[in-house]
Amino acid sequence: MLVYGDPKRRESADSLCEAIAERLWAIEHQPPGLDRHSALVGILLSAGELVQGLSDLEFEALRADETSARREDSGVLLLELARLVATSWSQSFSGPLALPRRVWALLQELRAPLPLSIKEAEGYAFYALYPEAYMEAARHSGLGAKTVVIGIRSIGISLSAAVATAIRARSPVTVRPVGHPFRRTIEVGARLSRQLLKDTTADFAIADEGPGLSGSSFGGVADWLLEHGVSEDRIHFFPGHRGELGPQASQAHRERWASRPRHVVEMDELMFGAASPVHRLATWVSGLVGPLLEPLRDVSGGAWRHALCGDHQAWPPADPRFERRKFLAHTADGAWLVKFAGLGQAGERKLAKARLLAENGFTPPVAGLCHGFLVQKWVPARPMASGEFRRAVFIDHLGRYLGFRARHLPPPATGGASLSELSEMALVNTEEALGAAVASRLKERLAGAPDYDRVVRPVDTDNRLHSWEWLVTGAQRFIKTDALDHSAAHDLIGCQDVAWDIAGACVEFEFSKQEAADLSAAVSRESCRAVPAELQAMFEICYLAFQLGLWSSAKPAAAADEVPRLEAAASRYATRLSTRIDGDGS
Repeated sequence: MLVYGDPKRRESADSLCEAIAERLWAIEHQPPGLDRHSALVGILLSAGELVQGLSDLEFEALRADETSARREDSGVLLLELARLVATSWSQSFSGPLALPRRVWALLQELRAPLPLSIKEAEGYAFYALYPEAYMEAARHSGLGAKTVVIGIRSIGISLSAAVATAIRARSPVTVRPVGHPFRRTIEVGARLSRQLLKDTTADFAIADEGPGLSGSSFGGVADWLLEHGVSEDRIHFFPGHRGELGPQASQAHRERWASRPRHVVEMDELMFGAASPVHRLATWVSGLVGPLLEPLRDVSGGAWRHALCGDHQAWPPADPRFERRKFLAHTADGAWLVKFAGLGQAGERKLAKARLLAENGFTPPVAGLCHGFLVQKWVPARPMASGEFRRAVFIDHLGRYLGFRARHLPPPATGGASLSELSEMALVNTEEALGAAVASRLKERLAGAPDYDRVVRPVDTDNRLHSWEWLVTGAQRFIKTDALDHSAAHDLIGCQDVAWDIAGACVEFEFSKQEAADLSAAVSRESCRAVPAELQAMFEICYLAFQLGLWSSAKPAAAADEVPRLEAAASRYATRLSTRIDGDGS
C-alpha cells in the first residue's frame, strides 16, 4: 500500500543564511528562559537544513560524499550552534548568551545563490525527537573526544552535532545513504575516506533517527566501516528509540544491532525523568496555564479515546504511526491538551495556525507553545452523533471552515502530491486490496487526471475530516479537533486543492448529491472560488483509495484489540471505492 510521503521544499542557500542570521540577531536580545532555548534549538535545526541542502548538492555532483571547504565550514557552524544549545540546557536556560563571532563569518562564507532541496526532518516535525536527548545520551556514553561522529542525512546532521558537542569531539561528518530503502549503502570519496579512517584507534558514533522498517541506514554506514578495516567493537549507535530493527532488516544487521552499544535517551526520560524540574514538560506547561493539579496524563496512541469516547465499544480506529505525543494537563481552570506540534519553525507555524483558527471560532483556545508542545484548551464537549453531520447548520459551518482555511491560511512550504501521484497511489492500493481487474477499471476512470493539474490550487487543507474529529458543545457549537497537522504530515497527500477536503467530507459523512452541492456552495462563498465538480469527483476516488491503504497498512503493527476496528474501517472504504469505480456511488 502507498501511504507514506517524502515531502521536500525548494530554498536558496543565501536566503537560508540570511534567515538564520536574522534569528541569531533577534535571540541576542531575548531574555533567558525556555523560549530563548527553544529558539536556539530552532536555529540549530535550520542550520541543519542548510547543511543538508548544501551537502546533497555536492553529493549529486560527485555521486559521493567528499571533503570540501564548504563542508568544513558547515561542520564548524553546526558544532558552534550545538554548543550554544548544550550550554543553554546545562544552565537550565539561564545566564547570558554569548554568540561566537565566527558564527557570523561562517554564515557569510556559506551564502551563495544556490538552489537547494530541503527535506524536513521527520523526528523534529512529527515524532518528538529532541537534540537535547542525544546530548544526554552522548554525555553518558563514555565516549571521548577522539570519537569520529557520523551523522546520517537528513536529521542526523544536527543530531550528530549534538553528540559531538556533548563528548567534545571534532565536527561531525555526514553521509547520504542511497539505494533500495531496505538495503542502503553509502558512497565515500577518497579524501573523506582517509579522514574518517586516519585514527586506527578511534571509536565511531553513528547518529540518526529511527530505526524504521529495516534500519539499513545505520546498517549501511556500519557496513562501510567494517569493509574498510574498522573493527566492530569500535562502532556505537545513537538511535531515536530502544527498539529493535524492523521486520525488513537483514540478519547480519540484526546481530550487529543486538551486540553493539546503543546510546539512547527517549523523550519520556528527558522530560519526565529529568533531575532538574526546569527540564520537565510539566514545568513548561504550568508556566503557560498555571500549577498542575496532578501529573500529566499520557493520551498518545489512541488513549485519548478514554477521555473522549467513554465505552471502548464505540471507539473509532487509531493509527499510532501518525499520532503525535499528547498529554492531558489539569489545572484549576480546567483541562488542557498538550500535544507535540514540532520543534523550530514547524512548531511556530502550528502555533500561528492554531491561534488563527481558534480566534475565528473553529478550534479550541490556545495557551501557547512550550518547546515543541502546543497547549490548547480541552473543551467540555461530546462527539457528534451521526445524524448531526447531515443537518444544514453543520454543512454550512463545515463549508465556512473549509473555505476559511482555503482563503486565510498560507499553504505549507512543502508541496502536496500531484494528480498523477495520487492516481498512482489509487491504482496501487486498489490492486492490492481489490484485485487487478478492479484496478484496471480504475485506470480507465483516472486516465484524464493529469489534465486537471491546471485547475488545482493547493491550500492548507485539513486532510482529517473523519467523524470522530468533530465535537459539539452544550451550546451547540461545533469544534474541529486535530486541525493543524495533516496538510504537512508524514503521508503522501500534503497540501491539496480545497476540493480534496470537500471530497473527504462527502465520503466521511456520506452526503447526498444535494448535501454535497450545498457544501461546495458554502465553501465557494467563503473562499471566493468555485470548486470544479470534476476535480472533486476525481479526488473522492483517490481519497477512498488512500484511506483504504492507510487503515489496511496499520494492521500489522496494531494491538490485537485494535485490529477489528482497523479492519472495519478498511472494509468500509473498500466497499465505497469498489462501488465508486463502477460508477454507482456518489
